[in-house]
Amino acid sequence: QVQLVESGGGLVQAGGSLGLSCLASGNIFSIDDMGWYRQAPGKGRVLVATITSDNNKKYGDSGKGRFAISRDDAKNTVALQMNSLKPEDTDVYYCYALIKKIPPGPQFRYWGQGTQVTVSS
Repeated sequence: QVQLVESGGGLVQAGGSLGLSCLASGNIFSIDDMGWYRQAPGKGRVLVATITSDNNKKYGDSGKGRFAISRDDAKNTVALQMNSLKPEDTDVYYCYALIKKIPPGPQFRYWGQGTQVTVSS
């Protein structure tokens, strides 16, 4: 079994900051890309940020210049620091990871359960 658990969402005023964290656990052999998507009710998931196993980072349009993604491979975690938050950043945020399980086999994308981020004006 592999599980991703997010933490750190909540309510913040516009202009404030929030940090999200996601822990991957279970019978993990290796983790490739990790990252974050966001989703509004009734809509598809939209890229927020991704980070590869060699630390290359990519940001979606909404978070460029304001968000920072990082990972700690020793702890199997990925984090998203969100600064200068705006009401339009309000959504459910999902972490994901591309994981090979033990014993090594195909790589699959796993998702967390989602964490609500609400930015008040």
